[in-house]
Amino acid sequence: MTAALRRSFLQAPPPADGDASAVAELALVDLSLRPRTGFKGRGTPEWLGEQDLILPEPNRAVRQTDGTLAVRLAPREVLLLAPWTGAGGGLVERLDAVWPEGREAEGPPRGYPAPRGDSHFWFLLTGSHVPAMLAKLCGIDFRTHRFAPLQVAQTQAVRLSVIVVRDDTPLPAWHLLADSASADYVWTCLVDAMQEFGGRQVGSDALLTL
Repeated sequence: MTAALRRSFLQAPPPADGDASAVAELALVDLSLRPRTGFKGRGTPEWLGEQDLILPEPNRAVRQTDGTLAVRLAPREVLLLAPWTGAGGGLVERLDAVWPEGREAEGPPRGYPAPRGDSHFWFLLTGSHVPAMLAKLCGIDFRTHRFAPLQVAQTQAVRLSVIVVRDDTPLPAWHLLADSASADYVWTCLVDAMQEFGGRQVGSDALLTL
């Protein structure tokens, strides 16, 4: 499925009630329309290596040459997030298309797809107040001197299992992914927690100012 055919998992489009300046303080963006995918199982790292991907250690992320973020969730599990600005997404879509080719032929295992575009919503939090806001919802210390760029946390927040990835480009920013069925609930929790810090919901166009 291409990005053009995707839809947000939110029941109603969130209001973009903050201008571009909000991204420096505290902003929440729905990136669920952006391409993402995953692969897991025996042979996954080797197959992705054959596709010229650079893989980090578990619970770390690394940016590929086209801007795609490879997030290592486990030794044999990788999440791939397309660049969150611009029109990128070709690597994610290429891997989804290439994996089925030749899968019936004899050869080394290549893992299997984990369709994160269907299973997980994708939100982005940006700005200097994000760590303080997340402290209200999660026990992980996300302060910038404790939670390094491209570090990954698989943890609990708002009573759900979540994936958090710090991705500064260039402002402090954190990706948040979790079960797509909980998108509205998590969004509401985040909006409520942001009020103390003057956080705003912004559209993805605001990221073009970064």
